[in-house]
Amino acid sequence: MSRSFAELLPTPLDAQSLAELTPLSRVDDLLLLLERWVERGWLRALDRAFVAFLSELDPQADSLVLLAAALTSHQLGHGHVCLDLHETLKEPDFALSLPPEGDLQSGPMLLPSQLLVALDGGAWCQALAGSALVAQADDHSEAAAHRPLVLSGRRLYLRRYWSYERRIAAALRQRLAQQEAAPTDLAQRLDALFGKANPAPDALIDWQKLACALATRSAFSIITGGPGTGKTTTVVRLLALLQAPAVESGQPLRIRLAAPTGKAAARLTESISHQVQSLEVAENVRQKIPSDVTTVHRLLGSRPGTRHFRHHAGNPLPLDVLVVDEASMIDLEMMANLLAALPAHARLILLGDKDQLASVEAGAVLGDLCRDAEAGLYSPQTQAWLQAVSGEDLGKSGLQQGDATQFPLAQQVVMLRHSRRFVQGSGIGQLARLVNQQQAEDARALLAARSHNDLFALALKGEQDRSLERLLLEGLGQGTEGPQGYRHYLGVLADQRPAAGAALEDPCWTLWARSVLEAFDSFQLLCAVRKGPWGVEGLNQRITQALFNAGLIESDQHWYEGRPVLMTRNDYGLGLMNGDIGIALRLPERSTEEAGRQVLRVAFPRNDGSGGVRFVLPSRLNDVETVYAMTVHKSQGSEFAHTALILPESLNPVLTKELIYTGITRAKHWFSLIEPRQGIFDEALRRKVKRLSGLMLGL
Repeated sequence: MSRSFAELLPTPLDAQSLAELTPLSRVDDLLLLLERWVERGWLRALDRAFVAFLSELDPQADSLVLLAAALTSHQLGHGHVCLDLHETLKEPDFALSLPPEGDLQSGPMLLPSQLLVALDGGAWCQALAGSALVAQADDHSEAAAHRPLVLSGRRLYLRRYWSYERRIAAALRQRLAQQEAAPTDLAQRLDALFGKANPAPDALIDWQKLACALATRSAFSIITGGPGTGKTTTVVRLLALLQAPAVESGQPLRIRLAAPTGKAAARLTESISHQVQSLEVAENVRQKIPSDVTTVHRLLGSRPGTRHFRHHAGNPLPLDVLVVDEASMIDLEMMANLLAALPAHARLILLGDKDQLASVEAGAVLGDLCRDAEAGLYSPQTQAWLQAVSGEDLGKSGLQQGDATQFPLAQQVVMLRHSRRFVQGSGIGQLARLVNQQQAEDARALLAARSHNDLFALALKGEQDRSLERLLLEGLGQGTEGPQGYRHYLGVLADQRPAAGAALEDPCWTLWARSVLEAFDSFQLLCAVRKGPWGVEGLNQRITQALFNAGLIESDQHWYEGRPVLMTRNDYGLGLMNGDIGIALRLPERSTEEAGRQVLRVAFPRNDGSGGVRFVLPSRLNDVETVYAMTVHKSQGSEFAHTALILPESLNPVLTKELIYTGITRAKHWFSLIEPRQGIFDEALRRKVKRLSGLMLGL
C-alpha cells in the first residue's frame, strides 16, 4: 500500500487514554474502542451495535469472542461471508476499512494488529468454541440452532449466512444429482442450430454448442465467458433446443428470464428480442421463447420492508426453466432465496462473467461455482458424451481431466472462450486478458506502446491538470468518428432540437430524446471510489463546473437541461430500475393554454427493444444522482462506446484486478486509463478479490 497503517497514527500509542484501556479483558473497554473505530470510519455503527447486542445476550462473553463477532460482521460489508481467524491474524488491520475514504481525523488509535499481536489462531478458535454464543458447524442440536455465531474449522460465520451457504450447497448437490433426459435426436438438433462441427485440425471449438449440449442433461448448469463470447446467443439457442421437443409434444415449457438489476434486465430484453427474431426455428417454437426479462426481486415477489418474498419453498415459482443473466452480481442471500423458490423439476441456467466484480452484498456465488471453469475438469465420460453429440474434438482443447465424483459441479459448467467483440488485434481485448491474468508489466507496456488506436493512457500532473477536462469534454480529439467526450451529447442536444412550435405529441421529440440518449452512451467516466477528488462525488461536481464554464449547460445547480441522472433504486411505480440513466430535456408544456412554454422532463429509454422513450417530471424522481461519473460497480451490465477509467492516487481496498477488468470491458470501441499517480494501476493488478466462503465444500 502507498501508506502504511503506522502512518495512520499521528501520535504515539502510549497516549494516556489508550494506555488505560484493556479491551481484551474488559467488555466495556472493548465497546469503547469499537466506538472509536466507528468514529474514524474504520468500523460500521451496525457492527458495534451487533457486539453490544451479543454482550447483552451473554454478559459473561469473552472479549475475544466479541471482537471476532465485530470483525465478522464488518467483513460482511466487504462481501466476505465469514472471517478466517488464522488469515486475519496474519494482517489484522485488513479486517477493518483501512484506510477509510475521507478519514480526516488525527487522534491516536489502537489498531487490531496491536490489539492481537500476541494472539495465536488456535487459542482464538478455542475461545470461540467454548462460548455460549457460538455453535459448532457439526452440532445440529436445538440449543446450537439458537446461537448467533457458527464456527466451522477456522471460519466464523453469522448464523444467517452459514445457513444461506449450506442451503445453497444442499440445493445444488440435489440438482446436480438430478439427471434430465436429453432428446434422442440431440446431435441433429445441435447441428441444425449451430451447423456441423468443422473437422479441420486448426478449427476453433464451438463452446456455445457444447454449453447447449451440457445444459440439456441436468437441472442445473452454468455458462460463463467474457464480453463478446456469445452468452446471449448461446442461451437463445439453448431455449430453442429445450422448447422445440416440448412444443412438438404439445406441452410447451414455461420459461422465465431474470437478471439482478433493472439495467441488466433491460439490456437482456433488448438483446434477446433481436436474437429470437433471427432464430431459424419453426414459428410455433419461436413464439414460445420469451424475450421479456424481469429483475430477480420482481420474479420472486419482494415484500417491501422485509427480507421475505411471495415465492419460496412453500409457494414455488410457476415455471419449468429459469435463466438468470449477469449472475456474478447475485449475492449469497439472493441465491439462497432463488433456489428455495424453484420447483424441484425446474431447470436453472446461470449466465455471467466469472471474472467480473462480484455482488455488492456478501458472497461471490458465481466466482465460487466457476472455480474450475478454466481447467474444465470434465470426466472421460462427460468428454466422450460431449464429443458424441456435438462432433467437436475436445482432444485439442487443452482442458484438464477430472473425476465426476470429485468434481460434480465442473461437469455442468462451460466457459465460452472466443470473443467476437474484441477481434484479433484489439487493444481492449489484449489489455483485458493481461489484466485478468494479472500481468501488470505487460499491461503497462501495452498502454505505453500506444500501438492500438482503441487504447489511450493519460498520466495527470496533479489535481488541477487541465488535460483531464479536455479529455472529459472533447474526447481524444479524433473527429466526429473517434472517441468522444461529454461535449458530443450536448452538441446533439442543441443541434437536433425540434422546431419550437412542434406539439409534445409530435414524434420528433421522442426521436430527438433518443438521439441525445444514444449520444450520451458514447462516453462514460468510471471511478473506483465515491469520495475524494478522484471519486464520483468530486468528479461529478468538477465536470458540471467545467461544462458550465464552457457554456455547454445553462446552470451548474440541481436541475438544468442536459443533466444526466442515474436511478439509485428501483421505482416500480414509474417503471424505472436501479441503474437506469436519463437526461433532463426541455419539452413543450402539455396544456394548450401554455402553448409555447417549455418545461424540464427527464427522458429515459424504455429498454424493451422498441426504441421508445418515457418522459418523467423531475419532481417525481426522488432517488437520482448526477452521472457524468459513476462507480465501476454501477456500470456492470452496461456498455459505452468510449469508456474512461480514473483511478485514485492512493491504493484502496476496492482496487483489484477484477475492478480494473470490469471497467475495461465496459468499453465497446475505445478505452482510456486516467492515472493521477503512476503505479496505482500496476499495484491494483497484483491484487485479486478473495471473498471468503465455504460454498464449494463438496461441490
